[in-house]
Amino acid sequence: MFLSNLFQSRSDNNKISVLPSSEFKKAIQKKPIQLIDVRTPHEFAAGNIKGAKNMDLFNSKAFEQGASKLNKEIPVYLYCQSGNRSKSASSLLIKMGFSQIYDLKGGYSNWSF
Repeated sequence: MFLSNLFQSRSDNNKISVLPSSEFKKAIQKKPIQLIDVRTPHEFAAGNIKGAKNMDLFNSKAFEQGASKLNKEIPVYLYCQSGNRSKSASSLLIKMGFSQIYDLKGGYSNWSF
């Protein structure tokens, strides 16, 4: 059991890449992608990355409903304010069957573009 959990975690980690803002910026210019902001609607309204869809992680029902509408075959790019919520969101998406997840290192507070 321990080994299967260990290898499952390693496999999950291979599905999530944390990118510095310069790499994230280049990556989200590719198509098709799904760009998701997991902050609250208030945070999203205060500023966001152009083209992002807001899916508040704190509203778990709405987040799961929004995630269920995403295409599992297309990469998902996530960010929050500092990187903590997007890390949690990445894990949830892995459990839902997504396999290409990219997380903005340091979150929106690290976004300078």
